[in-house]
Amino acid sequence: MFSYSDERFADLQLLRYRLNGFEQLSLRQKQYIYALSKATLYGRDITFDQFGKYNLRIRKMLEVIYTAPSVSHDTEEFRALEVYLKRVWFSNGIYHHYGCEKFQPSFSEDYLREILKGLPIESLPLRKDECLSAFCDELFPVIFHPEVLPKRVNKNDGDDLVATSACNFYQDVTQEEAEAFYQQQKDAYQGEEPPSFGLNATLVKRDGQLQEDVWHIGGKYSTAIEKIVYWLEQAREYAENDRQVQIINHLTAYYRTGDLQCFNTYCKEWVNEHEGRIDFVNGFIEVYGDPLCLKGSWEGIVEYKDLEATRRTQTISQNAQWFEDHSPVDPRFRKRQVRGVTANAICAAMLGGDEYPSTAIGINLPNADWIRVQYGSKSITITNITDAYNKAAHGNGFKEEFVIDAETLQLIEQYGDICDDLHTDLHECLGHGSGQLLSGTDPDALKSYGNVIEEARADLFGLYYIADTKLVELGLTPNEEAFKSQYYSYIMNGLLTQLIRIQPGSQIEEAHMRNRALIAHWCYENSDVIVLVKREGKTYVQIRDYEALRSLFAQLLAEIQRIKSEGDYEAARQLVEHYGVKVDPVIHQEILERYRRLNLAPYKGFINPRLVPVRNEQGEVTDIEVDYTEGYAEQMLRYSEDYGTLI
Repeated sequence: MFSYSDERFADLQLLRYRLNGFEQLSLRQKQYIYALSKATLYGRDITFDQFGKYNLRIRKMLEVIYTAPSVSHDTEEFRALEVYLKRVWFSNGIYHHYGCEKFQPSFSEDYLREILKGLPIESLPLRKDECLSAFCDELFPVIFHPEVLPKRVNKNDGDDLVATSACNFYQDVTQEEAEAFYQQQKDAYQGEEPPSFGLNATLVKRDGQLQEDVWHIGGKYSTAIEKIVYWLEQAREYAENDRQVQIINHLTAYYRTGDLQCFNTYCKEWVNEHEGRIDFVNGFIEVYGDPLCLKGSWEGIVEYKDLEATRRTQTISQNAQWFEDHSPVDPRFRKRQVRGVTANAICAAMLGGDEYPSTAIGINLPNADWIRVQYGSKSITITNITDAYNKAAHGNGFKEEFVIDAETLQLIEQYGDICDDLHTDLHECLGHGSGQLLSGTDPDALKSYGNVIEEARADLFGLYYIADTKLVELGLTPNEEAFKSQYYSYIMNGLLTQLIRIQPGSQIEEAHMRNRALIAHWCYENSDVIVLVKREGKTYVQIRDYEALRSLFAQLLAEIQRIKSEGDYEAARQLVEHYGVKVDPVIHQEILERYRRLNLAPYKGFINPRLVPVRNEQGEVTDIEVDYTEGYAEQMLRYSEDYGTLI
């Protein structure tokens, strides 16, 4: 029997997602998904390497220990090592997938050293002519010493963000050097379709000179990219239409050459493909993993339309111009003509790279602002992922603990899931696709604050419009009261409950969390609409006037859009640092203690289904079956064995 919930360890819980309606797809569509899924899984090692230069060797070493027959599993130290390895698998490396801080192992250096001494030397990921002692001397400080490479992405204002971040996008380069290098490229570019400079390359200093190691066939990550390209070309044989064929051709050309103009061509073709039921994302996409917001982490997702739920998202996209025209931002910053905004509700069929095991619930691409303006964007809401989250959360006591009263709780129970999905749709479909930069504004002008400001802009757009009577007219919300469930949940999360994801004494680092804190704290500090009240020693959010809160969202949206449109770096910095970073230690401790008593895992991730070809006696594929029985460790070890390309 299928179960959404699965294994739990550390602060993590594994879930499963169903491929709803997969059995109704044609054999050709299933084969298309199967080949695209293989291309998605072959990028895994790239993500591991991008997230830290030692990740692959550490993962391999731990897997050798974990599977060695000679190693006893019946010790506390081994069980601690097992948890550490499972966290490494989950986070694509030794840094927390959300907070970016380095894990601290609960097993000792002496234990690890003794275990390694008893293993065959040829089974370990040693370099040529490297001895075990040198191997340990290099890796042990990275694993055990908190002060060595402590954070994957550092966003602390005033630090050299490149030098203090452990992500593997820069080598012997300072922040000042990196920013100057890419500014020089931008200044020298004379064309109308600028590439996303730096997106697909490691910036290194050799013999005193800066240069890029580009990620393409024949360059860095070549052995992994060759496999990705092979399976993309296999998938091309089952494409649903000619445009999908061309999309794959452009993407493989980009992978072969590393030419960012090929990537632009691919993005323009991809954003205009709407006829097929199946789609995919595969490549160096989101820049959250780079402190300078330039370099794309590798990710993959294969998807097919949820036809029933897509009716909702298409209603939104078909009215995109109305929403743009009625936005509360300065008319100078609105698009006069909204082009190519499309939105689909989809089922994920396979997750990979930076989308696995932890994944987004919505995606809006491409990221290049000029492509959005001239060609449009595509948005997706992942319905089988949100369904899995909702099923796993049902009856866990979280809302009962943190929502202020029975009336508000009933409102959230009745409308919360509907409005959560709708806010995600508005955020992805319209929020990211709304507005425009003023002529001459550098899309990267906000630097390390760009991601936070962009997420706040999209969230505010969704928050403002979810309360509009237009949504009732369109049949997207059931009545004029439903939006209050989203307003309350959002503010409660931004002010209180997202703090469960922060370690005591730490500040807020992750871009989406900073965005939510910024919005909630700005509204709280600039009005008396929101108050924090104490009842029996517990802190709760109280919203006094929901319509007034909507007006606050409108004011902040107008300012956030101005900051983005004008490239006002200093205003972005002040807004984020004042409202989006700091944590009240007293409230933080209270929230952590209340959450601890619920015995819940604050983070969720997913085990992929296994797609299995069914063959007849002649060896011909007659079906693709979906297997949900694979365990977490079983899947991770299989992925390392079958899709390991860089170690």
